[in-house]
Amino acid sequence: MATDMQKLIGTSEEDDEEEMDMDVKEEDDEDENREKHIARQVMVGIDGGMASNSSNNQFLHHQHIQDQVSTLGGGGGARRSRPLEEKERTKLRERHRRAITARILAGLRRHGNYNLRVRADINDVIAALAREAGWVVLPDGTTFPSRTQNPRPLGGTSAGAISSSTHLVSQQTPSASLRGVSPGYRPSVEYNSSRLKGVFVPAPSPYDLPTSTQSQNSAMMGDGGEQTESHPLISGSLDNVNDKQIVDMSPKLLERDFTGSSYVPVYVMLPLGVINMKCELADPDGLLKQLRVLKSASVDGVMVDCWWGIVEAHAPQEYNWNGYKRLFQMVHELKLKLQVVMSFHECGGNFGDDVCIPLPHWIAEIGRSNPDIFFTDREGRRNPECLSWGIDRERVLRGRTALEVYFDYMRSFRVEFDEFFHDDLISMVEIGLGPCGELRYPSCPVKHGWRYPGIGEFQCYDQYLLKSLKKTAEARGHPCWARGPENAGTYNTQPHETGFFCDGGDYDVYYGRFFLNWYSRILVEHGDRVLSLAKLAFEGTQISAKLSGIHWWYKTASHAAELTAGYYNPCNRDGYAAIAVMLKKHGATLNISYSELRMLDQQVDFSDALSDPDGLLWQVLNAAWDVDIPIASENALPCHDRITYNKILDNAKPLNNPDGRHFWSFTYLRLSPLLMDRQNFMEFERFVKKMHGEALENYSLLFILQFF
Repeated sequence: MATDMQKLIGTSEEDDEEEMDMDVKEEDDEDENREKHIARQVMVGIDGGMASNSSNNQFLHHQHIQDQVSTLGGGGGARRSRPLEEKERTKLRERHRRAITARILAGLRRHGNYNLRVRADINDVIAALAREAGWVVLPDGTTFPSRTQNPRPLGGTSAGAISSSTHLVSQQTPSASLRGVSPGYRPSVEYNSSRLKGVFVPAPSPYDLPTSTQSQNSAMMGDGGEQTESHPLISGSLDNVNDKQIVDMSPKLLERDFTGSSYVPVYVMLPLGVINMKCELADPDGLLKQLRVLKSASVDGVMVDCWWGIVEAHAPQEYNWNGYKRLFQMVHELKLKLQVVMSFHECGGNFGDDVCIPLPHWIAEIGRSNPDIFFTDREGRRNPECLSWGIDRERVLRGRTALEVYFDYMRSFRVEFDEFFHDDLISMVEIGLGPCGELRYPSCPVKHGWRYPGIGEFQCYDQYLLKSLKKTAEARGHPCWARGPENAGTYNTQPHETGFFCDGGDYDVYYGRFFLNWYSRILVEHGDRVLSLAKLAFEGTQISAKLSGIHWWYKTASHAAELTAGYYNPCNRDGYAAIAVMLKKHGATLNISYSELRMLDQQVDFSDALSDPDGLLWQVLNAAWDVDIPIASENALPCHDRITYNKILDNAKPLNNPDGRHFWSFTYLRLSPLLMDRQNFMEFERFVKKMHGEALENYSLLFILQFF
């Protein structure tokens, strides 16, 4: 009976292993008993206890016993060798199968954040994947969507099993790891409860999947070194049962219907090196083909960086716009729109940078004699990624202030491309305000050894910012406060390891609040001054400013990584409200770099850094919508899978928003050969249609091939 049940319901890997060991043990025990029985017969015969009086008969009987002993294993005969070989082959097969399973499970734990037990079996894997997809899996294997009502218990399912489904649903997303967190740690919901009162929080989406399932292209490496690309939910297969059994899982993804929804324009960011260092179009023919393909997908336009280090590279106020002229004319002929970025930072050294474009040469020459024009950390390391905000009004750039340099550059662009502004080709100008063009301090420079999820370091130790800090401290009546924190750790420190950022740390005492207020005020004032000049230079054209999504350590009290970046946003303060008010003053759009549910390092888990990218996103969105400013967005990492596209759509057009809020535009990062792949481009074209609120139809890309 037990054997029949096992045939029907299957056995786990652990059970299989135990049964195999038991079978082998039973065979060994049986052989051992037989040998002992024969041995006893031999001994009895030798001692003369046999009921035989004939010496010949006794000899024949002993010869028969020896043959039996030889056959059963004493002599290594043919009949005995066959079962031994079979058992060895069985053991080898089982070891090989378990080794493959162990590697697959190790990969899922390492790359996918699956909470699997050490000796998990295939049923555990399937159940984990189903729960990641938002399904409920009961102990008896009954599976149903979590958003539907619980089905009636089947024959062998008790009420207790059904009631336990609630517990199972609550465990779909692994809880945040609390390793190394101080005893004062509390969940982010408790920390941010006051902040979330009266603000819009979107309803759960049918495709709000945990972080571990978002990357379609995450690769898992086996011992053999062969790399395969797979996704745990989309057309994923697990070939880990044995050589003959393959389990293929492709659950249907529930999606919202965006037909008739608000129209959100979609732009595509051009490659970083589309204009070379001589300010020439790098590959005009190839770019033209790609732009035609984008046009065929109803993309609204493209975004391009106008690099300060290229245009004004050699001498002050000597501008070379030749490559951009040809690019803009090409875009204009295709009747696409343009978003341009005034990029006052260097390119290279950050994630995703595939070219190197430094600051202008004449700026580097000034920096060699006066390195304080660059941001500086506590150890005195300079960061030439962008200019320090301390020289915004200091005439240290060959007779000009940094603000005057920025304004002259923007005014030159406006005059040079006047016809494109009049033709409404240029729909928006994004103003670079710091590293990566974002309004933040360069607190996490990879070139100085920072790695996720380090908290970063304060960048206020150049002589100009220290002079401002000293002046502010003296005005407050506390000259001893004219210093940076001495217990704030280093780039890769975690909050609980510092005296400044730990729960109850110095960030929340009088000196800490004074310093952080000054540090964040410098950031807001820099954005205010530069945007006021941009509004003057680009009058009549929409301008925007970009914020960075510093989401790691968001679930801690101090929000340490945000503090070092200049966003004064601990659990008891909204650090983005002041920035939103400043943007409102200049009629600027807020551009948030949305972090999809993937990390730069796939081996690092969100929970290890107490991260909450969605919580941060919605705090920033509510801060912007509270003052009624438009919001643009872009993806932080390349994406090509439907799950990530759906997540972007869900944020761009929030479900059941009482005010009908939606993004003003979305910029896709970025144009590349991978995007031009047939399957990837079909997904992208589908995404564009949904962003535009169009009905999805059966369409083909065959007509696109004529452009290649």
